[in-house]
Amino acid sequence: MTNPVTQVGARTLDVLRSFGHAAYFFGDLIKAIPASLRRFGLVITQIHAIGNLSLLIILASGMAVGFVLALQMYYALVTYGATESLGLIVNLSLVRELGPVVTALLFAGRAGTSLTAEIGLMKAGEQIAAMEMMAVDTKSRVLAPRFIGGMVSMPLLAGLFSAVGILGAYVVAVLLLGVDSGNFWSIMQSRVDVWRDVGNGIVKSFVFGVICTAVALYQGYETEATPEGVAYATTRTVVISSLSVLAMDFVLTALMFSTG
Repeated sequence: MTNPVTQVGARTLDVLRSFGHAAYFFGDLIKAIPASLRRFGLVITQIHAIGNLSLLIILASGMAVGFVLALQMYYALVTYGATESLGLIVNLSLVRELGPVVTALLFAGRAGTSLTAEIGLMKAGEQIAAMEMMAVDTKSRVLAPRFIGGMVSMPLLAGLFSAVGILGAYVVAVLLLGVDSGNFWSIMQSRVDVWRDVGNGIVKSFVFGVICTAVALYQGYETEATPEGVAYATTRTVVISSLSVLAMDFVLTALMFSTG
């Protein structure tokens, strides 16, 4: 029987080896960005495929989150006579946390799986191998445009999610529940800081875009060239991206908002 200590050591080495390989892949992806920018048409195509085609689910989800958030916050605040703070709480919740995080989770489920499946099927169909045999740099030609598309699309999608969520909260709070409209907007203007609140939310969404897109591309590029391997890689993409986003959200929140 194998020694348990040996098993733990072997598992640890496998995990460290995987992290090292992923870091090496990410470094190559960063190095390929300048070359891919010279094919700017490919980048635009990927921004459309990743961002524009994800727009519907982002807007619908943002509206639904705004509805529910306004309703729940109203019933919590009305007990203490603090409904005038509803607009502020909704705004800060969306631009600081819910906008970047929920958008990243939806992005991983929609665009991330699509990227993994696309790259995985290209590998299974030996398109990647054929391009490499023709001395084509697949990282700058195939992967980097998608990486840039994900990095650009995520902050835009998160901003739209937050904006639509605020509009949804306005509909529920002002038009349905009777909160004063002027109070709803004025407290946002006076208490929400563009750099500290909105700016940090944009930074979060950019980091999440890097994480989700890099994970999706890595899983697709390194998957086994079989239908089962591609299916397994898409599942890993969602799981790893979601856990990484939630963990990184805690780290970024602690760094950004821990001090006054």
